[in-house]
Amino acid sequence: MTTRTDRTTRSWGHSLFAVLLGITLTALSFSPARGADATVARLRVYWVDVEGGAATLIVTPAGESVLIDTGVDGERDPGRIAATARRAGLERIDHLVVTHFDIDHHGGAAEVHKRIPIARVYDAGDEGSKPQAQFDKYAAFRKTVPCTTLKPGNVIPLKQAKGSPEIRLTCLAANSQFIQPTADHAPNPLPADAPEYKPDPSNNARSVVLLLKFGRFRLLDAADLTGRLEARLVCPRNLVGRVDVFQVNHHGLDLSNNPVLVHSIQPTVTVMNNGHLKGCGPRTRAALKGTESIQADYQLHKNLKPGADNTADEFIANVEPAQTCKGNGIELEVSADSAQYTVRIPATRHERVFKTADR
Repeated sequence: MTTRTDRTTRSWGHSLFAVLLGITLTALSFSPARGADATVARLRVYWVDVEGGAATLIVTPAGESVLIDTGVDGERDPGRIAATARRAGLERIDHLVVTHFDIDHHGGAAEVHKRIPIARVYDAGDEGSKPQAQFDKYAAFRKTVPCTTLKPGNVIPLKQAKGSPEIRLTCLAANSQFIQPTADHAPNPLPADAPEYKPDPSNNARSVVLLLKFGRFRLLDAADLTGRLEARLVCPRNLVGRVDVFQVNHHGLDLSNNPVLVHSIQPTVTVMNNGHLKGCGPRTRAALKGTESIQADYQLHKNLKPGADNTADEFIANVEPAQTCKGNGIELEVSADSAQYTVRIPATRHERVFKTADR
């Protein structure tokens, strides 16, 4: 038998449920998109698998995005970049940096723009460059969006999230020119000579070098800069300082990754954007192994050349041959206070936490 009190209680309960549901739905409707918040003022970095090219996506605590390079033209690389950006909650790329005019760095720009809008482009300008195939397509795309020519010392303008540590993305070098050292740049006792590295007249020498700072956290992306110029980054004064994460230069090829550079910047983590048959050069691997600060060296791919020296499988996103490769990426997330960061390979469920280095 249902009493009047039961009916009143039940009616009150239904009303309360409706109110709470309405509050919840209202809150959800005003929740920012994942790209704008989702990880509560944390910095996120995605290394997209473009199979031996370069595409590094940064999402700031304010939800702003920076894409560094775009892989090659076609369906695969732009498609993977756009999919990663959408998964990160983005509706556009705020800043695209093209580090130099090799096809595995600029080739996908126009196609990426078709899939997700790009608001502004930065590159080192055309002077002295040696454009490769399909540069005309990039040049035509570049005319359709605002474009800034980067010079050493330029800072890409990024919004600061309220209550979050300062974020800063600085161009340390471009067109084989470097920032001027200051008293803050410590003298480097390591020798600057690099006789084993030949002078480099290619586009690689013109690479834009970027240093990302978020509070105490540091990440260096020097694109395809080669050995002699790498030494100039850290000798006679260290223009970089100690970093937490080093994106291994030039996909891990032995034209780059001068031990003087790697030892001077003392990374805790390295990430190599190599391919199935590209990267993992013996001299590069020796430089990484000989750097005591490195706790984990990640690779986008296992190099399948006979005798190739790879890192441990747990640190590799794709161990399969090219025919069955799923295009797995590597992700990084820095805590809101910048005191630690987590590196993940979602496809393999690998996850490891590192403390930000003391400076």
